[in-house]
Amino acid sequence: MVKTMSSRPITIVMSVTLAALVVACGSGGAQPTVGPVAPGLTPAALPTSRPPSATSTPTPTATATATATPSPVALWIDPSVPAPVRAAVLGANELTVVDSADEAEVLLRPASEGPGPEWVLVPVVPFATIADDIYWDDVLAYWAGEGEALTYLSGDGSVPTLILTAPVYDALRGLLGEPGEAVPILVTEESSIVDEAWSARPAVWGIVPFDELEPRWKVLRLDGVSALEKGLADKPWPLRLRYDVTGPRAQEVQLPQYTNRDEVRMTLLVMTGVTAMVRGTAARMDQYGVLYPAEHIAELMQSADIAHISNEIPFASDCPPGNMHQESLVFCSAPEYMELLRHLGTDVVELTGNHFQDWGSEATIETVQMYKREGWPHYGGGVDLEDARRPKFTARNGNSFAFMGCNPVGPEYAWATENRPGAAPCDFDYMHEQLGALEDAVDIPIVTWQYWEFYHYEPTPQQREDFRGMVDAGAKIVSGSQAHHPQAFEFYNGGFIHYGLGNFLFDQMWSLGTRQQCVDRHVIYMGRHLSTEVLTFMLEDYAQPRPMTPEERAELLSSLFAASGW
Repeated sequence: MVKTMSSRPITIVMSVTLAALVVACGSGGAQPTVGPVAPGLTPAALPTSRPPSATSTPTPTATATATATPSPVALWIDPSVPAPVRAAVLGANELTVVDSADEAEVLLRPASEGPGPEWVLVPVVPFATIADDIYWDDVLAYWAGEGEALTYLSGDGSVPTLILTAPVYDALRGLLGEPGEAVPILVTEESSIVDEAWSARPAVWGIVPFDELEPRWKVLRLDGVSALEKGLADKPWPLRLRYDVTGPRAQEVQLPQYTNRDEVRMTLLVMTGVTAMVRGTAARMDQYGVLYPAEHIAELMQSADIAHISNEIPFASDCPPGNMHQESLVFCSAPEYMELLRHLGTDVVELTGNHFQDWGSEATIETVQMYKREGWPHYGGGVDLEDARRPKFTARNGNSFAFMGCNPVGPEYAWATENRPGAAPCDFDYMHEQLGALEDAVDIPIVTWQYWEFYHYEPTPQQREDFRGMVDAGAKIVSGSQAHHPQAFEFYNGGFIHYGLGNFLFDQMWSLGTRQQCVDRHVIYMGRHLSTEVLTFMLEDYAQPRPMTPEERAELLSSLFAASGW
């Protein structure tokens, strides 16, 4: 049962316009400007050489004869081959495209394996969906007409509709054959597919090309494997479509190593909530070892290209041992606790916390110097006002980032001044002006802050206004680092807002909300925010985040989605 939402015919364009591709610099230094390539073709995939064209050269004798110039190879392209793969092959060769296989000397079509171009597809559902997993055997059963095989995606027992664009539909037919007549498939335009999926939820799922993801999609794990993690090439992925050429002149065709999922151009940014290695958390670290809190989260943090930590507490050499029953709210951390942040793979540190000046200016300045010695950029706080409020930059895998943060809450002694260290007080006019410039200067401007703390899932009206204002000014991601209790999400004006991630390393065991934690893994690809995966944890023993059980995760996500208005 295939429905189409497009009234316009689908036109396959055979000609390819080549454009110059300049790759942004990454952490490994500037990358060279690359000459004309097919759209989507990565620099690493460019052919190193092209067979020289034969030319007529007179033989230097009285009986010179001309050598005929070989005619361009006649190529037929299987209709299931997607446009980016066609463009990559045509851009790397001089070919004549013909209308039928009978006229062709070379055929471009799907292949079960080989070194040729690939097109990676991923299964998705709207972001506001509880389900996290899908299984290939169930996909095959669904495609054959057994819609009930995927009712677990909808959550209400209904058979979900599969929503696709025409190129993906054609590619899947090339891979799986024709779908069963009872399969509910909706074929629509790329420009509207996410909107239509959200309108149809919860009874909807989709399959989309990796590079056409956007944050309003939630990427499903396929047989336990996530396309949002590195190392996918070494794992089974049934939706990795490969293509090859066959025919009598196939050896004359150079196959580009095209992929729409190039991990060299993919950055994983992991962002966390409140870290405060004090009180009960510090007591457990003293008792069981400094690395005790990292037991269940180290692998996740270490796998990130950029791991963000919002550490609210200064280090101090005279800091007393952790005290589970400490009544004072004046906090410090022992310098040896820095080893935990190293072990977690910290890359950037946020200093917007209102406890950053608790142990005095000398400890605050020494803390900043400790981060500098580690080579970790810090933002949202610093040795003086200028250092605290200015944006800090980093880049990984060709994607560039700017981080800004502030503290609108105080207390006043916690704020940096021209001659005193501390957290950056919020100057919205300054931040909005800076974001306007950063929007054109880097790929992903990010704002995080120590906002007012609320112990509920819903954001307040003022909170919405202030967070949205940062997106309007140019931020692509806005996170509330202040929250001791997770809060809602919002997709607003092209930006992603998470109003509060909850605690990360802090001892608040006194309620379910303070134990619930979110860690956001943002995927940035070729300068664009492609996806956000919300990972959920539960605080145990005052110090250890552990992955939630499926039931705990479903409960938290249901609460967050409801608070988000979904």
